[in-house]
Amino acid sequence: MMLKSVGRAALLVSFLFGASWPVYAEPAAAERETYAPARYGFALLTGSAYDPDLIGLVLLQGQLLLDYEQIFWHRAPDDMKIKFELNAGLTLDGRERGVLSVNMMALRYYERYALAGATPFVEAGIGLIYTDFRVDGQGLRFNFNPQVGFGFECPLSSGGALTTALRLHHLSNSSFYKENRGVNSALLLIGYLF
Repeated sequence: MMLKSVGRAALLVSFLFGASWPVYAEPAAAERETYAPARYGFALLTGSAYDPDLIGLVLLQGQLLLDYEQIFWHRAPDDMKIKFELNAGLTLDGRERGVLSVNMMALRYYERYALAGATPFVEAGIGLIYTDFRVDGQGLRFNFNPQVGFGFECPLSSGGALTTALRLHHLSNSSFYKENRGVNSALLLIGYLF
């Protein structure tokens, strides 16, 4: 059983990081890609688990946003980005328990559908999460954290941008442990990119 779990973990790590190794050969000057500058930001996420329990959550998030092709070796649309997130927060249901997570999200903008300067985007990704609590049947405190969402980015005259998004947030251990009760949440994100 332990060997099976180690094999799954190795496969996941290979998938998440193996395909993202940069190519180190120096391309010819005419072939060099030009990437948008890295963007940094922070956000506040708040919401609630809706299955199995009502668990209020509030998270502070740090963000790094890069062109998708800076990280992954394959071609991607110009409006595709990769966002790395570091989250820390608390539950708001009287337990006052901690939550820590690190995520990698693919994010795609749709400028052709911009409304009043607000550019819509969709995002999806996965991460690892530690919760200082467990619901009945959850099994582990360390879990995987797949997410999906959509939102808007509104540029500001200062050069920064306000962001807002709605996310569906899941955590489970992917059957690495016999008890694998997942927790599903809906979160609102409000952030600033500079």
